[in-house]
Amino acid sequence: MEQRLSLVTLGVADLEAARRFYEALGWTQTPRAEGVVFFQAGCMIVALWDRAELTTDSGVTDGGGWGGVTFAHNVRSAAEVDAIIEEARTAGAQIAREPGETLWGGYSGVFVDPDGHPWEVAHNPYWTIAEDGSISLDAAEPVSG
Repeated sequence: MEQRLSLVTLGVADLEAARRFYEALGWTQTPRAEGVVFFQAGCMIVALWDRAELTTDSGVTDGGGWGGVTFAHNVRSAAEVDAIIEEARTAGAQIAREPGETLWGGYSGVFVDPDGHPWEVAHNPYWTIAEDGSISLDAAEPVSG
């Protein structure tokens, strides 16, 4: 198996409400499909799908709580973190952690989408973000975030 991630599917309670939320963040649905929403996210895809259908398809039991996964959107500056957290707030997200300095030497904040999926928005000065949005771990500083 190659060391890469191709697709993340978020289980949602209301597909249209979830689509509107992510579109309010500036995301563009493509291609259009019946019963699922796809967003091209750099070199991978983020999909929105009915939570009950995703549970059945994945063969798991849905306990209704947080699934132990947090998504991250890394950016090039602390100012970008602030701007994106405000954009998420305007779109209707709950702000779980206001932007600020981190223990690992960066700057981040966390918003939670309407279905409870947490997103960290972070500036990590030890990582390199290419023009196309791809990210590289700089070996000199093994710092997470």
